Amino acid sequence: MLVLFLIVFVDLVGFGIVIPLLPFYGEHYHATPDQVGLLMAVYSLTQFVAAPFWGRLSDRVGRRPVLLVSLAGLAASYVWLGLAGSLAELFAARALGGLMAGNIATAFAYVADVTTPENRARGMGAVGAAFGLGFIFGPAIGGMLAGADPATADFRTPAFAAAGLSGTALVMALVLLKESLSAEVRARIAGRPRRNRLRQFADALALPHVGLLIALSFLATFVFAGMETTFAMWSRRQFGWGPAQNGYLFAFVGVISALIQGGLVGRLARQVGEAWLIVGGAVALALGMVLIPLSTGLGLLVPAMAVVAFGFSIMSPSLNSLISLQVGEESQGGVMGVTRSATTLARVLGPAWAGMLFAALGRDWPYFGGALVMAVVVALGLRARAARGAGAKRHG
Repeated sequence: MLVLFLIVFVDLVGFGIVIPLLPFYGEHYHATPDQVGLLMAVYSLTQFVAAPFWGRLSDRVGRRPVLLVSLAGLAASYVWLGLAGSLAELFAARALGGLMAGNIATAFAYVADVTTPENRARGMGAVGAAFGLGFIFGPAIGGMLAGADPATADFRTPAFAAAGLSGTALVMALVLLKESLSAEVRARIAGRPRRNRLRQFADALALPHVGLLIALSFLATFVFAGMETTFAMWSRRQFGWGPAQNGYLFAFVGVISALIQGGLVGRLARQVGEAWLIVGGAVALALGMVLIPLSTGLGLLVPAMAVVAFGFSIMSPSLNSLISLQVGEESQGGVMGVTRSATTLARVLGPAWAGMLFAALGRDWPYFGGALVMAVVVALGLRARAARGAGAKRHG
């Protein structure tokens, strides 16, 4: 598990490095705000398309080969990103990166292979912690390497650094990682009938309460991804910021998210329940989104981003927990896979929507629009909670 933790951590640091860089890189090649939104969305789009293929392939040939191929492909995509000479090449490099993003899902499958049901949550938490730590260190490193001045930002060095980190993770996996799935298990899985992806969506959404919870997960991720996409463009126009300042701020958001998801959310859930955390998180996310465009300096902006991070970080695990509690043990994998697909799709549509609002209505509207979406989430969450309470009284 330590080896897998280090591999995921090193790889996710590389991924996080390019996050504060991409909007500036796109504008360097004269991308409009809506095109920047699409540039951020294309990675998730190709990841959404490729995820089932990687999952089936890892079941058939094993986890280790899929991890090796996807890490090599990610390294190549970062090299291409550093060498890109046009906006079209930026899109192509990010599309390749999304196609090769099978390594994270495969890492979670690896954990399921090598852990018992009793310690599986601990193993999943370790990989999740590596994921979160990568998003703390990555943006800060990327910002430092790119520089503080958007006019003279260094786009190539961070991209090549990300490639080097994915290459390092590849070497670690090649030398240290053993296959987790035996030939017998692979043969047994290969013999199962393949389930249609649309049928999986329909089955999950038809379950009582599950469809609404998945929709709330989609909307929360939709809003947060839109903020991530447009913030660098907004801060450049509002404060003249470059990649460095954005990298540090996103690292700050990552620290808050890690602290909340690493311990606080569990205690809060025991005290007030997941349903109230979802409503409270939506209120906090809406408030933070309103405060961002009202910020004229760090005195309001830092608290606004902290509120956004708090809201999203208590909503996501609470939604996942409630969804898992609605289904039986035999349906857990399929329903959680559908939830993951829905949030990945939100990372396609959220950036595209936010970029279009930025271009059409102005830099503040992705945040006002996001706040309105979260107000709908609050209303739906309260309605769902009231319906469950009424149902419990009728059956009591």
